[in-house]
This record gives sequence, C-alpha cells and structure tokens, in this order.
Amino acid sequence: MDLGLTVGDSLERLEATAEGFDFVELSIGESSLRPTEVEDDRLRTVLDDVDADLCVHLPFDQVVSTPVTQLNDAIVDYLSELLEWAGTVGARKAVLHATMRNPHDTGQRPVFAEQLSAIAAAGDDAGVEVVVENVGHQARGLPLSVLGDIARDTGTAVCFDVGHAYMENDNDGIRRFLGDHRDLVSHLHVHDVRGRGDTHLPLGAGEVEYGLVADALSGFDGTVAVEVFTDDVPLLRDSARRAAEYLDDSR
Repeated sequence: MDLGLTVGDSLERLEATAEGFDFVELSIGESSLRPTEVEDDRLRTVLDDVDADLCVHLPFDQVVSTPVTQLNDAIVDYLSELLEWAGTVGARKAVLHATMRNPHDTGQRPVFAEQLSAIAAAGDDAGVEVVVENVGHQARGLPLSVLGDIARDTGTAVCFDVGHAYMENDNDGIRRFLGDHRDLVSHLHVHDVRGRGDTHLPLGAGEVEYGLVADALSGFDGTVAVEVFTDDVPLLRDSARRAAEYLDDSR
C-alpha cells in the first residue's frame, strides 16, 4: 500500500507538505492547475525534491456525460488531452468524479457508461489508470450503488472516497459499498466527516467508522490519499499513520 496526499492545484503546497508521502495527487485542468501554465521540468524537480510519485485529479467543473452528443465528445477529447499530458509527466492514476447532468435520469446512465469507458481507454493509451470517484452526496453525483454497478460493467477501477460515502449514506453506505464492490477499489480518499456537514477533517475528528474500512480492505495494496484540508503537516502525517494502522498490517 502506498500512502499519498492530495495537494490541490498548488506546487507550493506540494513542496511544503508532501515530504514523507509516497505520492501526491495534484488537481489539473479547468479551475485548477492547467498543463499549459506549468513547466513540466519544475513539476518533476518538485516531485524529486520530496521523493514522491504523481497521481492527478481530473477537473470536476464539467460533468462526465450530458444528453448532448457533441458536448460528450468534447468532454472526452478534453479529458483525453489532460490524460495524455499526465502520462508524459509520469502520473500513475487519474481520479474522475462520477457525475452526469441528471444522475437520476436512468435512461442516460448507459451514456455515462460509454463516456466512462472512453475516458478510461484514453487513460490506458496514456499509461494512466483512471479511477472513478463516488460523489453521490453532490447534486450531480451518481448514487453509490449505481456507480458500483457501472464501474463493474465497464471494468473501471474505483476511487472510493470514504468521507463522501459517509455524507451520502452514513456508515451504512460505506459498509454496503465495500461489501459489494471492494474488489474494484484501487484508490482511496481518506478523511473524516461529521453529520452536520463538516468534512475533510483529520482522521479521528469525525464520525466515520474506519473499522468498517479496515474489515473490508485489510491488507489493501492500492493507493491511499489523505484528503484533509489543512497544511498542518503533523495533522496530515497523523491521518496517514491512522490510515496505515487500519489498512496495512505490515506497518
């Protein structure tokens, strides 16, 4: 298991917080770090300085699928360009939010599946594993069970965001998804949450039962990104330590 850190779109935050982590997850694209605005050599130097591999988070401003074919084609083209760039700078994985214009329109779900397959194939071409993330607590996010079924049908790996699952359906949502789909999970986002709406808290500061995650994913050999919204390095490292204690018996 590799333990990493989400760093948003900031190379400065990457430099300041990522030392000691196995990888970083960098947000790219619209409203984030645009490949045309960053010098690839600088990114490689920063990663070398902190001795970390790279994963990326694809943009979340636009949805993955709409009822309009031309828009869907443009979305795939745009994300394919980002994935191609990510491959050139050595990114291992790319996180994609599971969103569509109307996630409750069951007739459009096959279109989402087609879009997801095309984006994942573009990732394969670039040498980057696309992992689709649960965001069912958001207005345009697919429900957990629907995402799991589509990911299985399309053969797409999952980024399971533990806090998002809690926000959608409490600890029962975590238990059910991992009970049915744990074999699809390649990447984890870990943070804590309180039911009143506080999220992306340090592990142990909220209401998520991480023992459920440990029971389902003990010995997990994928990637785990700490997604705690702070630049306090001791807090970040403590969350990483807690995640390791839950998931990796060898540490």
